Amino acid sequence: MKRWKVALAALVSSLAAATACAQNWPTHPIKLIVPFAPGGSTDIIARLAAEPLGRELGQTVVVENVGGAAGALGTMQLKNANPDGYTLGIATVSTMIVYGATKKQPQYSVDDFAPVTNIASMPNIIAINPKFPAKDLKEFIAVLKKNPGKYTFGTSGIGSINHMLGESFQAAAGVKMVHVPYKGSGPAMQDVMGGQIDSLFDQFPSSKAYIDSGRMRAIGVISPKRIPGYDVMTMEEAGMKGFTDEAWYGLLAPGKLPPAVLARLDAAMKKVMADPGLRERLEKVGARPVGNSSAEFKAQIKGEIARMKQLVAERNIQLTD
Repeated sequence: MKRWKVALAALVSSLAAATACAQNWPTHPIKLIVPFAPGGSTDIIARLAAEPLGRELGQTVVVENVGGAAGALGTMQLKNANPDGYTLGIATVSTMIVYGATKKQPQYSVDDFAPVTNIASMPNIIAINPKFPAKDLKEFIAVLKKNPGKYTFGTSGIGSINHMLGESFQAAAGVKMVHVPYKGSGPAMQDVMGGQIDSLFDQFPSSKAYIDSGRMRAIGVISPKRIPGYDVMTMEEAGMKGFTDEAWYGLLAPGKLPPAVLARLDAAMKKVMADPGLRERLEKVGARPVGNSSAEFKAQIKGEIARMKQLVAERNIQLTD
């Protein structure tokens, strides 16, 4: 009986200490894992959100890029992190939707994390080297049809949203291209501009500066509407009805995060997403601020995984583990 009382007292003491620690969170800098190389859209959104989040929490939020495996490497690092609130991560369609829908034995699922909020969404695009022999999307498709397997497209990795967009585009347009995977959109863009590959599938914000400078040319928009200020055709305008999609970027924490820390983080992000300055900066890079609740974000992820699984089955998209 005495041993039982000692064990119970130790447990109560431990729980009390954990609760006190959670209530005092944060007391030192927080790491924010970006599961892709620097320079891509995920990196841009993370860095835009990190500064106001750190200001709201009273601690620096340090962005750490962990590229590889189409974002799965960094996401696994987040899954295995100590759930104390000092390691957070960015979720994307690649890491949460495509991964969950295409892997036969996924190493993680949405239930391994505590979704906080969807920060922003944005249009997807096809960008090409300026010397590519096509002036618009219809001509681009015509050139590809005449030369099956000749032209290349780069993406942020095998199994990424951009890879899936490339596969879906080929199926919808009836063309054949060669996929060249990278560890992030940044390196792929460099090779498009250098002429090593012909095109890439990407999110508009990460490519915007290079498109504006003329180093790359946007040839198509995979989104319901054209991008304001840009004369770039949508997939539907080129005859691919129903081929519309947008990327998004959200905040995740490890699954066993203490409720008090999650509540503090949720409250902080609500204030961050209401900041007119952040919303203006997101819109300036071509993103649409979202800021939904933790429950809404989790439901969004689960719903999109189901839709992606259906897409993979219908179009027979083959990816290897």
